[in-house]
Amino acid sequence: MTEVLARAEDLDVNEVPDGYVIYQTATDRVHYLNKTAAIVFELCDGARGPDDIVMRVSEMFELNGQADVEIKDCIQSLLNEGLVLSSSK
Repeated sequence: MTEVLARAEDLDVNEVPDGYVIYQTATDRVHYLNKTAAIVFELCDGARGPDDIVMRVSEMFELNGQADVEIKDCIQSLLNEGLVLSSSK
């Protein structure tokens, strides 16, 4: 079994010039995602795991693995806030 990440339901996602503003109805909270976090959020589509997402973001920005820890921290933050959910596939 592999871990996959998917966006939570009941989120009101609004694109703004520098990222996303997301209203989370379950917790009545508003979250601001910068452009990079918005890309990570979009990649959490239920088909990819954390390692695949880290690799794709690193390739998009030509980071050569230099920001893997920061990308993993972003994923963990999205999980902690309940914007993204983890499941086994």
